[in-house]
Amino acid sequence: MCSRYEAPTPERLQEEFGVEFDAQEKLELWPGYAGPFLRKPRNVDPYDDAVLPFEAEVGVFGLLPFWADKKLARSTYNARSETASVKRSFREAWKKAQHCIIPAVAIYEPDWRTGKAIPTRISRADGRLLGIAGLWEERKTAAGDRELSFSMLTVNADDHALMRNFHRPGHEKRMVVVLPQALYQDWLTAPAEISSEFMTQYPADRLVAYPQL
Repeated sequence: MCSRYEAPTPERLQEEFGVEFDAQEKLELWPGYAGPFLRKPRNVDPYDDAVLPFEAEVGVFGLLPFWADKKLARSTYNARSETASVKRSFREAWKKAQHCIIPAVAIYEPDWRTGKAIPTRISRADGRLLGIAGLWEERKTAAGDRELSFSMLTVNADDHALMRNFHRPGHEKRMVVVLPQALYQDWLTAPAEISSEFMTQYPADRLVAYPQL
């Protein structure tokens, strides 16, 4: 389960997704922090050819349904794809196909193979951004302000050549759903009925991992 990741700079977002985004104070993000995510454009003229395929937003890392205290973000930063459709925190976002992409330079996971946790930086082997499949929510705060949030979707990784090396021995191995670039638009526009078709493992040979000693 991914609780720490490195968000891209506005320049990287512009380069890879063609969206403008203001610089943010922190790029190393943990649950409860604010970070960028991408979703399909909303409230646009379908005949406007100038509309970009992505809309950049800032949201809390950790899904926050309308009924939730903000502290819930500490436990909703990842969503198990197998149960997201029925779990109270995620089911509305799943049912409404509120799909998003969380761009990341790298994610960090603990490697316990030596007997102690060694933080490990995992990124794409080709240097491109990771496009992580997620769900987003939008709600109003007590002050009436708009608040967005997101969660990263995960799949089982017990048999993944790389990701099975992380997390405590004896625990189920999980990994975030990294989307192939060719499927970015398909994921953002997919109806809920086929969301599960995107929940696959990213090939191990297209990822690299470096211990942070």
